[in-house]
Amino acid sequence: MKRLKQVSLFAILILLVGSLVACAGGKSKEAGSSKPAEAGENEVVVGYSGPLSGAAAQYGVNVLNGLKMAADEINETGFEIEGKTYKIKLIPMDDKYLPNETGVNVQRMATENDPVAVWIPHSGGVFASQTFNEKENVILMAQTSEPRMYEQGNKMMIGISPQYNIWPKTFSKYIMEHYGKKMALIPTNSQYGKDWLNVIEPVWEEMGGEFVFKGEIDFAKDTDYFTIMTNVLKQKPDVLFVGGPSEPTAKVVKQAQELGYTGSYMIMDQAKMEEMSGVIGGYEHLNGSVGVLPVDQIGSEASKLFVKNYQEKFNEKYATADSSLSYQGLFVLVEAMKAAKTVEDRSAIMSAVNEGIPNIPEEKAVIPLSGMSEVGSLQWEIQAGAVEDGQVIALPLVK
Repeated sequence: MKRLKQVSLFAILILLVGSLVACAGGKSKEAGSSKPAEAGENEVVVGYSGPLSGAAAQYGVNVLNGLKMAADEINETGFEIEGKTYKIKLIPMDDKYLPNETGVNVQRMATENDPVAVWIPHSGGVFASQTFNEKENVILMAQTSEPRMYEQGNKMMIGISPQYNIWPKTFSKYIMEHYGKKMALIPTNSQYGKDWLNVIEPVWEEMGGEFVFKGEIDFAKDTDYFTIMTNVLKQKPDVLFVGGPSEPTAKVVKQAQELGYTGSYMIMDQAKMEEMSGVIGGYEHLNGSVGVLPVDQIGSEASKLFVKNYQEKFNEKYATADSSLSYQGLFVLVEAMKAAKTVEDRSAIMSAVNEGIPNIPEEKAVIPLSGMSEVGSLQWEIQAGAVEDGQVIALPLVK
């Protein structure tokens, strides 16, 4: 009997240890490269909920890396408000690009960590979190180009990315002047992809274009694009409208070329041409493409420094606009807190964004930023890019 009691006690102890390990495993994963505050220093928590696994993982990592890089630079000395020195503590969580997971993550962080802000790099996650973030007193750093998110009138949201409705006229003008007017639509099947269609379709038709194919791709499930591309190319399009995460989008382009396609590509703003070139074997395989100007083509001293430091820090071949926007966006948040003289009063921080933006150090201003609009959208001075003869050229936006 004594032997039985000892075994039972041992088994209970094993179960308790296992339970503690399991609970620890489910906690928010902290950013490994972000330098934590030391004893006696004050922390400001900034959360992140985005894809760190699945088809969009690289996109999520790019955004998170920009945050890590900015946080590390800020934390070298910290920033001072009312005589106190603060450092940034990043808490990233994987939502697998699923809006319901985003909502759960943000709610959990709001309850457990009291973040001043949470970064969300996809529209579905932003919409899911807008239902409660004001009540929970959390600023949403919405890194998505979806214009509809401003319709909610959310007073606790900063829109990081340029809205995608700035691109269609510029993209369409270039394609029609150089390649033709017959377009095949094969974007991602996400809500973002569907919303992009609502913008590009009327612009393309108003400018005299036509659609010869309408379809979509589920990048979460589809990895073989032979069948859809075969059907697309039977319609002899001049341009393929493609987009979603960079890596699978590049594979769609590669499949088209393997089937003999030699036309152009209109690339939605989530996919980045610099990353796609790495997947597909160089810019020469993207001739005829139009999309967002790669950050390494901006040419300013700040952009050159950012690209160099990013590549060295993360051992990456490319730095993307996604990384630069989150990087610069964190400086926007910090300067707003400094201008508001508070890390607690979220409303005061939001009101101080435009006051803080001019104080961003020149060497951190990767992309020129003029301010934030009344609805909370950051106003970037940005350009489109096109690939000609294996080289990227800048295209001013058509107003």
